[in-house]
Amino acid sequence: MEANNEAINNENTGSSICEVLQILGAKWAFLVLEELMNGPLRFNQLQRNISVVKTQSLTNTVRHLENNGLVFRQVFPTVPVSVEYSLTEKGRDFQAALREMEKWVQKWGDSPHPRHNRT
Repeated sequence: MEANNEAINNENTGSSICEVLQILGAKWAFLVLEELMNGPLRFNQLQRNISVVKTQSLTNTVRHLENNGLVFRQVFPTVPVSVEYSLTEKGRDFQAALREMEKWVQKWGDSPHPRHNRT
């Protein structure tokens, strides 16, 4: 029975990870979230800060994050129209997870792949 419960827990963990990846899904989502953790940004500033991302990819990424409730899009009625992006509470809540991932990369990111000893 205990082995069966462990298998169910592993399945739930796998589906939870898949759910997180679907929410964050967009290729550049982590970079966008990290930039917005410093405060609201207009689209062009966000694009300058993440220069490796092409305009259409950035548009798709912020749209995906907005649709999943992590980013808030505010439109200002100026000529031309200005758009500013900021994190929602859900997006800000992700900050702790992102910091833990940064710690992991600092510890393991540049290290060579460990060899597995088979005995």
